[in-house]
Amino acid sequence: MDNKIVVEVKDLLKVYGDGHKIHALDHVSFTVRAGEFVSVMGPSGSGKSTLLNMLGALDRPTSGQVIINGQDMTTLRDVDSFRAKTVGFVFQLHNLIPTLSSVENVEVPMQGQGLGPARRRKRAEELLTLVGLGDRLHHLPSQLSGGQRQKVAIARALANQPAILLADEPTGNLDSQSGDEVMKLLEDLHSEHGMTIFVVTHDMGIARRTHRVLVMRDGRIVREDIVGEPFEEDLKAFKHSGLGRALLSGVSNGAADSVDGLLTPADQAALRQVLSRTSR
Repeated sequence: MDNKIVVEVKDLLKVYGDGHKIHALDHVSFTVRAGEFVSVMGPSGSGKSTLLNMLGALDRPTSGQVIINGQDMTTLRDVDSFRAKTVGFVFQLHNLIPTLSSVENVEVPMQGQGLGPARRRKRAEELLTLVGLGDRLHHLPSQLSGGQRQKVAIARALANQPAILLADEPTGNLDSQSGDEVMKLLEDLHSEHGMTIFVVTHDMGIARRTHRVLVMRDGRIVREDIVGEPFEEDLKAFKHSGLGRALLSGVSNGAADSVDGLLTPADQAALRQVLSRTSR
């Protein structure tokens, strides 16, 4: 990972409504550097999808700035051209064209980008091979599994060598095995090819497979975590649970009372000390 800033968000505000105003994004600021693997978590209505739309130039802010690869999106004239060359999208629904084969779907975003038919076909085949679908080049979406269709969507998102890959709940419609395969592919793209990836998810298990987690609530980033080793992440999750908070505060409640017969006061004190040393 180098120090180049790919995404810079400055004091971003997005307000909907004329009467009762809703602050979908409330003065959000952060940066993403080249090669980072970042996830955004939060409940429904926290602003995750609105933020992703801003990063992908699918919507414009009420105020503030979104700078992608050095380009201020608020001053951009040809948004479609910039988006096609700079940002790759992966949606919860694959959005493949049902009448086109895998390779033809991957070729679609390359139309009008200065590549001839032979070069488009060659790149599409290379990308499908990269995502493990070299033997499914000519299959229609209906002939693929859910996980395979999402892999075609990822290959399509990479077609124009984007500076950043934006993924909105990429495993949301998949079973656990297919979801794991898609996440493994994203991990490989990051670790082996240095891809900058920004994932929106509601699944803590998915977020913990990235390297940095932004937690949103009510349009704001309320916490940022750097993902550590699995054991450390388990401790963090426990620390923020009802029982963990009760142990740290020393205040009895239903959660804390339930372990009184299992843990001695000394055990609870030792656990409290461990949790207090756990970052975030």
